Amino acid sequence: MSAMFFYLFSALLLASAASVVTSRNPVHAVLFLIVAFFNAAGLFLLAGAEFLAFILLIVYIGAVAVLFMFVVMMLDVDFVQLREGFQKYAPVGAAVGAVLFGELWAVELGWQGSPAASSLANSPTPATVDNTRALGMVLYTDYFVLFQVSGLILLVAMIGAIVLTHRRREGTRRQDITRQQTRAVADTLETLQVRMGAGVQELGILRPKPDTLTAEVAPAHEPADWEH
Repeated sequence: MSAMFFYLFSALLLASAASVVTSRNPVHAVLFLIVAFFNAAGLFLLAGAEFLAFILLIVYIGAVAVLFMFVVMMLDVDFVQLREGFQKYAPVGAAVGAVLFGELWAVELGWQGSPAASSLANSPTPATVDNTRALGMVLYTDYFVLFQVSGLILLVAMIGAIVLTHRRREGTRRQDITRQQTRAVADTLETLQVRMGAGVQELGILRPKPDTLTAEVAPAHEPADWEH
């Protein structure tokens, strides 16, 4: 049963990953990316890494993929113009892909497994230590300094992105909360004395607004009722 689910998740993962690259519509590409994340989480569950599976579901699908979808749907992207430059930049993309493939092939040729890897893979995990606890023990004991440094780098990157995005631009109107809270009633309201039965026309307020039909129907020798 585990082998059947492994091949099922693997096939769906490869198909959805290929669809992410080959999809012409960016919205469809993001949807295929979410499907790929789901299948990868299933593979992590089969491998016994439930912490990584739930991190993939919560962080990448619940935050990153939804952010991609929001940006793609909110931006006014001209897809026709994007497709026009495909042939122009195809040689550069092919060269970059060839370099990356060569690097991966060099890593694969130089990879050497540990002699104790097979015995560790076949040995069962202790019953008292689950995957999440074992991962936490490694991160917060052996790699505690590196873990904190990586979090600090991500914090600096987040602050830099916020500063670059919220820079002041000319012509933009911003809300002044202090001014709104400290304003007086006389600054926003005006009390007028109107005699009984006069109406708002006496104050120069014309309602309803004049339209062309009323102007055409009104006699030429008499002004319309909205004119002074």
